[in-house]
Amino acid sequence: MKTNIVLKNAKIGNALTDVVVEEGKITFIGKVDVAGYDCRGLTLRAGLIDIHTHGCGGYDTMDSPIEELAKWQKAHGVTSFLPTTMTAPIDALIWVCEGIPQGDGAHVLGYHLEGPYLAEAAKGAQNAAFLQTPNGADFSRIPHARMVTVAPELTGAMEFISQSEAIVCLGHTVADYDTCQEAFAKGAKCLTHTCNAMTPLHHRNTGPIGAALDADAYAQVICDGIHLHPSMIRILYRLFGRDRMILISDSMSATGLADGDYMLGGQKVLVREGVARTETGALAGSTTCLFDCVKCAIEFGIPEDDAYAMASETPATLLGVMKGKIQVGYDADFILVDDQNNLIETLIYS
Repeated sequence: MKTNIVLKNAKIGNALTDVVVEEGKITFIGKVDVAGYDCRGLTLRAGLIDIHTHGCGGYDTMDSPIEELAKWQKAHGVTSFLPTTMTAPIDALIWVCEGIPQGDGAHVLGYHLEGPYLAEAAKGAQNAAFLQTPNGADFSRIPHARMVTVAPELTGAMEFISQSEAIVCLGHTVADYDTCQEAFAKGAKCLTHTCNAMTPLHHRNTGPIGAALDADAYAQVICDGIHLHPSMIRILYRLFGRDRMILISDSMSATGLADGDYMLGGQKVLVREGVARTETGALAGSTTCLFDCVKCAIEFGIPEDDAYAMASETPATLLGVMKGKIQVGYDADFILVDDQNNLIETLIYS
């Protein structure tokens, strides 16, 4: 339910101010002589948006109530997200994506389909038994599909990309620069977990990364310090900047839990010292929430405001939603953090 409220004594930038919220939208920013919720001088930032997360807190997108994922995400600073599926039969994906929960948790803005239209040679932790070539008729049966990852070298991929109503990301691919450049020209918008499970950046074939840069596309980046070396995080930031680089968690169900054996997309995953791998040794998502990815980015040398923006404003722009900014007219989704970038509270009024 949309809530009317005044947030008092919120730190935005270097100033203490108030934020008026009406019908779930920010309607005024500035001091007002009205009582409200005391933010106690904590820093108010836009709520985080995770466009690539497979699970958390023991819950998995493929077989758990999405409401429980939404509650866990809210408790960890995410105010909107795209529950992300694994490669599976179409009927299973239809079942997973049927509902959009309306409970007390982060907003579900649709689903991210990571598969089944992926290259077997770059499948990573995906189940090869269910990979297939792009099929628009099948995909149209999947409800609430907001985003889909596609390997552009597959038969029928270009036609699929040009006709897709979902946002197309390129990933799990061995495609070269020219193929990816064509895919972006056909309408692809983003790279899925940049550098991971894709043709690497080579000086004679810059592959998906070079094509994305030339096409002014977006780049998802797992910023957990495991999937990418901190220097690569800095390189990608300098290439794509805060307006095109999107921090993602790629979290799986073990996020927030102890080491052990888990399942991801029907396959066994071993989590040891916080690193998730399949039995064959492939990285299998992360065990880091998006808020901690923001903190990692700051630790790696990304300016603080940019790190937060790449987990809020930038994904919101890609999705085309009025979220991710503390500005009049935008949805009233916030987090409160202290001066050490510890999450204190998540506030969702939209």
